[in-house]
Amino acid sequence: MNNLPFKRLIISLLILALAVPVGQARSFDRPSAPRQQKSSSNKGPMKHKKTVKVKGPRAVEKSKKDQEAKQGKLKKDYGKYVKENQKRSIDIQSPEVKDRMKQNIKNADASYKTKHKNSATRTRRAGKKYR
Repeated sequence: MNNLPFKRLIISLLILALAVPVGQARSFDRPSAPRQQKSSSNKGPMKHKKTVKVKGPRAVEKSKKDQEAKQGKLKKDYGKYVKENQKRSIDIQSPEVKDRMKQNIKNADASYKTKHKNSATRTRRAGKKYR
């Protein structure tokens, strides 16, 4: 009589052990439940993002455009001023000093180009320029 609870326990464990794999195997036969619509936060990055340009009042747009034009003109004028100053500073020198200054400028430009070229070829995108 003492073996009866032990036998019941073994039989119940055996049934449970066989029921789990059978239940998993039957789940493959069942048609899948309809999928719910995914939320937009779970979606990956969109391929075509539409950029929306927000326009302000016409007066604001015009003033921004005018300001950018003035900044560009000032930048161009400053570059012209620097070049004229360099030429004038070279022109007032004696001929020997002029030659030496011109040679120094050439040497500095050449060293800058080689240094820039060496550093640029290290990166993949910039290296394409010098192939």
